[in-house]
Amino acid sequence: MRACRLTIDFHLGGCRSLKEKRQRLKGLRDRFGRAVNVAVCESDHQDAHQRSQWSFIASAADVGVVERTLAELERTIQFTVDAELVNVQREWLV
Repeated sequence: MRACRLTIDFHLGGCRSLKEKRQRLKGLRDRFGRAVNVAVCESDHQDAHQRSQWSFIASAADVGVVERTLAELERTIQFTVDAELVNVQREWLV
């Protein structure tokens, strides 16, 4: 079994409240947390208005499946989330 963590730091320009921040990022958990091989959480900056960090862990028996899953996830986020991606990191866990 192979697992990799994708961590994405977001900047939410012009965001003035935690409510607005949650609204702009609300689909992340719903959209990606349903996949059988992906776990999702907001991992840092929970109380900051214009920053957020989310972590996605994908696991599978095949490294290629993990890589494709995270690449598709990252690509989708770039085009669908109303925030700037300021840092993207991958870390193999197993």
